[in-house]
Amino acid sequence: MVLYKVEDAGVCVRGKRVLEPLTFLLKEGSKTLVLGANGSGKSTLLKLLAGIIKPSEGEIWFRNRTISQWLKDDQRSFRRLVGYLFQQVEAMLFNLTVFDEIAFGPRQLGMEGAEERTLQMARTLGIEELLDESPWRLSGGQQQKVALAAILVTEPQVLLLDEPTSALDPRFTGWLIDFLADWKGTLVVSTHNLSLAGEFGDQALILSEDHRLLFAGLLEEALSDEALLRTANLTHRHRHHHGGLTHSHYHLHDWS
Repeated sequence: MVLYKVEDAGVCVRGKRVLEPLTFLLKEGSKTLVLGANGSGKSTLLKLLAGIIKPSEGEIWFRNRTISQWLKDDQRSFRRLVGYLFQQVEAMLFNLTVFDEIAFGPRQLGMEGAEERTLQMARTLGIEELLDESPWRLSGGQQQKVALAAILVTEPQVLLLDEPTSALDPRFTGWLIDFLADWKGTLVVSTHNLSLAGEFGDQALILSEDHRLLFAGLLEEALSDEALLRTANLTHRHRHHHGGLTHSHYHLHDWS
């Protein structure tokens, strides 16, 4: 079943094009990577799918209703169904304590047992000891865990994650990969890190540096197309030194 239908949706900000009109479908239960170099429009695309910004042209449907109509008729249901993790997670944090940060969503949505849900989610993510702390006193990785907990606690059916591992240590990155592999909902993850791409899904949307949709299809197919990856600036080239010999070629791994 089609979950999202995006038709000629583009975004202009103050007369500047930040996302060219693009068209694609996302199915229920799919796991999709949004790939592109920094500045290609990945965050803008996720914000469109999350209903945080509106397209300047075109339209986006979610379960056979435009997102604009969802937000007009039943915004609370849409916000519970769709969880969005910002790339700059500090923009999501505004409560005095971590406990209140995680509990905010269940309380606002009128979910029963908000306090118990909060404690359980903190235990799941291993951040129980932070519950009385101020979110602004935490490290970047800790803030990312708190923001993720605040999303997961409302039990969304769709997760939109913008560079979710950017501030995480290897141990928690591994936990997140395992968690998302077992998660039954629809997943969209943006990243420019090809070394992690295959861990998050099997579908891909690839954006160019001039904000166009270059590819929509199987991730495996995209990763095998070196010309496509070079066009999207998702590969890098550097010199290798082997004894007295030096050569250079393109690499598909990521330094970050």
